[in-house]
Amino acid sequence: MQLIPCKDQYLYLEPSNIIDYNHPTIIKKVKALTESCQTELEKAQKIFEFVRDEISHSFDIQNVLITCKASDVLAKGHGICFAKSHLLAAMARTMGIPAGFCYQKLIFDEQKSKVSTTLHGLNAIYLKDFKKWIRLDPRGNKRGVQAEFCIEKEILAFPVRQELGEQDYPKIYSEPDSSVIQCLLTTKCWNWETIDTELPNQLLG
Repeated sequence: MQLIPCKDQYLYLEPSNIIDYNHPTIIKKVKALTESCQTELEKAQKIFEFVRDEISHSFDIQNVLITCKASDVLAKGHGICFAKSHLLAAMARTMGIPAGFCYQKLIFDEQKSKVSTTLHGLNAIYLKDFKKWIRLDPRGNKRGVQAEFCIEKEILAFPVRQELGEQDYPKIYSEPDSSVIQCLLTTKCWNWETIDTELPNQLLG
């Protein structure tokens, strides 16, 4: 799939209320993680693996508290896929690495009698040395889910199954989709029994 970035790459370096990469805790963490790195590639891989491995997915640890803003995700140490993508983007941008947001529409739980689809959030970053965008999924690995940092090919958490109606969106957004932000800021806490009805299932733009 051909990724579609915005024409203005500087949009992928902007801070915002959600991607608050100027927050001192984010700057401090990025510096600590990358101080021994020599290249942009090494730095990008280091922060990706930190968010993937050290920031828990809220569902995996059954934490009902909701995080959204990048600095809050770092402080709380957990978030769902969208929140983790906010933190990874913030950490990349604080190093001057353009970072955006990508989405997939996935079947949430095939075991349920009524199958529903939800959006899944991940990232894309631009590596100047390689002159290319790559997608990264910091969701967090577990049995049956294995996402890796790779520039040759995508190794994402959830390969899209088009035959089942799942969908990959090619656009790289400079800001999180409004449906995601609305969900994270208005939902009081997660109910893991009905989470598929609480998550957004379409992009609002």
